[in-house]
Amino acid sequence: QVKVLESGGGLVQPGGTLRLTCAASGDILGIDAMDWFLQAPGKQREAVATTTKGGSINYADPVKGRFTITRDNAKNTVYLQINSLKPTDTAVYYCNVYIRTYSDPYWQNYWGQGTQVTVSS
Repeated sequence: QVKVLESGGGLVQPGGTLRLTCAASGDILGIDAMDWFLQAPGKQREAVATTTKGGSINYADPVKGRFTITRDNAKNTVYLQINSLKPTDTAVYYCNVYIRTYSDPYWQNYWGQGTQVTVSS
């Protein structure tokens, strides 16, 4: 069974830095998109940084310059580094991965459980 697991969140002070990790494991034949979303309290979930296997990268305008997405295809892992954290970054950060498995010919997206980022003094 495929599992997607985020880690690296926590409580940090404004101005700090976090690096979030998302690792996919299990019956994986191939991966294309590996994307980061956030859901702030009382708000809808929204994409903040996306990647494709071919190397395409996109950021939401509000996070350009502070968020950096990278991936290690050999490890089925994607990272999100957040610099200069501010209170408005407080949210649950989710990883969404498009995966094809050995047992299923269809590409499907898999969500992690989310990791909480809280920015407060």
